[in-house]
Amino acid sequence: PGHAVTAFELDAVDYLTKPVRIERLRQALVKAERFLREREAPADEPVLVIQDRGRTERVPFAEILYFKAELKYVTVRTAARSYILDGSLAELEARLTGQFLRIHRNALVARRAVRSLEKHYSTEPGEEGEGWAIRLTGVQEVLAVSRRQLAAVREAIASG
Repeated sequence: PGHAVTAFELDAVDYLTKPVRIERLRQALVKAERFLREREAPADEPVLVIQDRGRTERVPFAEILYFKAELKYVTVRTAARSYILDGSLAELEARLTGQFLRIHRNALVARRAVRSLEKHYSTEPGEEGEGWAIRLTGVQEVLAVSRRQLAAVREAIASG
């Protein structure tokens, strides 16, 4: 009994006594497996810490669809919402090499979220006319692809 108290003080998942019965061992292993699965949850995945309207929020990189530079800020977009980040795309691109793709001087997109590259007519100032755009899974808007990045974007889409 003293060993059981010590075990639970150490946050043990379960406790076995000798002689160990096979069924009791199976139950302990199921509990241990459940405990490990719960511990591996989102806390272990890389996150971007964003200060937003007086609160600090952890946004998993796996949820981020794109980063878009606008004036002095960067918009961080997930399927659920947008955040404003004080920083630069160059810093983010260096930190996220391989996971995100530069499609324009003002935009990085998550490679895993790219759905299509399509012809697009832009009405954005400085971008007017026919060009190319990326469509992402999870959001309605399309993002312009610059002529300079078009070959790299095509290659990234073709290679998966």
